[in-house]
Amino acid sequence: MSEADTQGRARGRTRGGGGAARRAERTAVRIETARYIERNIPNFEILTAEALEIIETNAETILAEIGVNFVNNPGALALWREAGAEVDGERVRIPRGLARQLCATAPSSYTQHARNPDKSVVIGGKTLVCAPVYGPPFVRDAAGGRRYATMEDFRNFVKLGYMSKWLHHSGGTVCEPTDVPVNKRHLDMLHAHMTLSDKPFMGSVTDPSRAQDSVEMCEILFGKEFVQDNTVMTSLININSPMTFDDVMMGALEVYARNNQACIVSPFIVGGAMAPVSVAGTLTQVLAEVLAGIAYSQLVRPGAPVIFGAFVTSIDMNSGAPTFGTPEASQILYGAGQLARRMNLPFRSGGGLCASKLPDAQAAYESAHTLNAALLGGVNFMLHACGWLEGGLVSSFEKFVIDADQLGVLHKMAAGVPVDAEAQAMDAIAEVGPGGHYLGCGHTQRNFKDAFWRTDVLDYKPFETWEEDGAQDTQALASARVAKLLSQYQQPGLDPAIAGALAEYIAQKKASMPDAFM
Repeated sequence: MSEADTQGRARGRTRGGGGAARRAERTAVRIETARYIERNIPNFEILTAEALEIIETNAETILAEIGVNFVNNPGALALWREAGAEVDGERVRIPRGLARQLCATAPSSYTQHARNPDKSVVIGGKTLVCAPVYGPPFVRDAAGGRRYATMEDFRNFVKLGYMSKWLHHSGGTVCEPTDVPVNKRHLDMLHAHMTLSDKPFMGSVTDPSRAQDSVEMCEILFGKEFVQDNTVMTSLININSPMTFDDVMMGALEVYARNNQACIVSPFIVGGAMAPVSVAGTLTQVLAEVLAGIAYSQLVRPGAPVIFGAFVTSIDMNSGAPTFGTPEASQILYGAGQLARRMNLPFRSGGGLCASKLPDAQAAYESAHTLNAALLGGVNFMLHACGWLEGGLVSSFEKFVIDADQLGVLHKMAAGVPVDAEAQAMDAIAEVGPGGHYLGCGHTQRNFKDAFWRTDVLDYKPFETWEEDGAQDTQALASARVAKLLSQYQQPGLDPAIAGALAEYIAQKKASMPDAFM
């Protein structure tokens, strides 16, 4: 055999090996998590300086003259009285300027630590952290339809969140597992977040004792001293709008604030039912409620991390049902973002919100409006970023992966438009010249892998290929994506001693009380 023959065979083996390596790379399971978004684009500001001042003045009037209720919470009333507020029964009237003065001790941003330090997130400033749907009692998938959620559904959603590249946060009650007792399900839900994912997560707020359980489980996972010195949970505290702070939510806030854990202080408003029908009137009530709630967190512990929350939708005056993706909701989001930034606080709003019963065109339109508003409105923590269906009653598996895929668009938009030498592409324009094409030029070869955002769900095939492949619609493609991600799921490692301690804690807690389903 000649040297030339030997070299030829060697080259053939090299080419074959390279092709095999590329095929292996394409088919290998890769679990990626994108870093949280850092905006390189301006926020959209819808309110003038005069409008902001009017809303802020009116919110102070609400607090000073109308007041807010702190129900079944004598400890809260005592704290307010000591701070200088007027307390009449359960009504608290807060002198002008006092709430804003108290809010000033809240940090402008904070880090929520994940058990995998590479997945910790910064919340505040120019960041955007995306977390999944929260709270629905029902789930839906193409195979089983709409049904009550189970713990197995919950675990599958946590796995999907872990496998979703553009989702930064594991969330909290991704669905409400109705096959586990009410007084014990929070233990199983937290355990799923802690063991099936290594992204940051939320704690329980359905009872102060469950918030305390959340803190204690985190002390097992992270270490007691670490939890007291760092924030490892961001949890949702809803205000019972209009202007009512109940003992359950405030009790959970007290637990988290005392333990240096973050709370989203968020009015839950359906405009026309729990707030005025006007945008300015709703924003005024939102600001008054947030001022009172965040001020109270700082009475409990000055410097406790908090987020200015705003969850607002409108109501269909014909049916009484909530609506989503409407222009008024976006206007309120933009305005609330401006108010939050004037307070130098992180801001929560947005999500893939829709009223549709299926992951269809209505769901897509309505969700897109809210997702884009969240990006442009300066949202720092976006709950319900994926999976929300039917006005928040349903967590949809197919919509979860569709929305999670679309979050990649927000990453691309937030990065802005680079204009460095490589982005200017003058060498490519000179190389191709008039009448040529850019497919083979050096600049394209250097950049084609990352130049364009690419979907992992939607179909871009030619018609003939799409038809040959079964003419699948978006829901069918999403169903296949759900099955693929769950089949490829690989559980992140956890120290066996910590895993054992968590399991023992849960077993002891469950054994200490009878089951309760109410």
